Amino acid sequence: MAWKRLPRRLDHGEEATLVEHLGELRARLFIALGAMLIAFPFCFAFNGELIDWLTKPLPNDKQIVTFGVTEPFFTSVKVAAIAALAITLPVVLYEFWSFLAPAVEHHVQRVVSTFVILATGLFFTGVAFGYFVVLPRALTFLTTYNDDLLDIQIRANYYFSFVTVALLAMGLAFEMPIFVLALVRLQVVTAAQLRKHWRMGSFVVLLAAVLLPTVDPVSLAFETVPLLILYAFSIGIATVMERRWERRAASDEWATSEY
Repeated sequence: MAWKRLPRRLDHGEEATLVEHLGELRARLFIALGAMLIAFPFCFAFNGELIDWLTKPLPNDKQIVTFGVTEPFFTSVKVAAIAALAITLPVVLYEFWSFLAPAVEHHVQRVVSTFVILATGLFFTGVAFGYFVVLPRALTFLTTYNDDLLDIQIRANYYFSFVTVALLAMGLAFEMPIFVLALVRLQVVTAAQLRKHWRMGSFVVLLAAVLLPTVDPVSLAFETVPLLILYAFSIGIATVMERRWERRAASDEWATSEY
């Protein structure tokens, strides 16, 4: 059967040759690429709806233009390809995680799997925040700046690249709580260290906001405030979860010693 041809995930500590690892990696890459290739025709069939959705944050009086004979077609292909990647992202992440999972212990695998589920929700929350809150204000500012002096024309190729990168960046920025929790759970840092150095952490968050694609002051303000709130929330939830994990570890250690 077809499912028997899927690559088997190795157990933790199971030995395998380099050729076997490379064969598994190739198989998982083919699965991820195959999922994207399957999703692409469906996304391309709805490229008009996707383009319309991505252009809605623009001010109503602005239109997108193309230059050259092939740009309309390749712009549609680009939008459909990005949509296909977004739809099949769970498959891509699963195959990536399945390849790396044997390198870590089983209890760590369960922790990371939980974080992956939560991270998916936070990612799409960040994308929604970028689409409904940040992009409309940023695009209004950028596309009307000095419009009394300049003939502002918005090229499709540049516009869709800007929008998709901005949404991706906001989605990744909203992963901050998961990233902080993962560092605390894996004992890379402690919640006490995060509380002690909160000023330095806030500066890093501000720097990250500055590095996001939307460079105007309006979008920067709309990005920085929620990121700082997320950082404060990350420290708070890391403190609570760290204490819970410590109590559970102490309880398990006591039960083991009693046995």
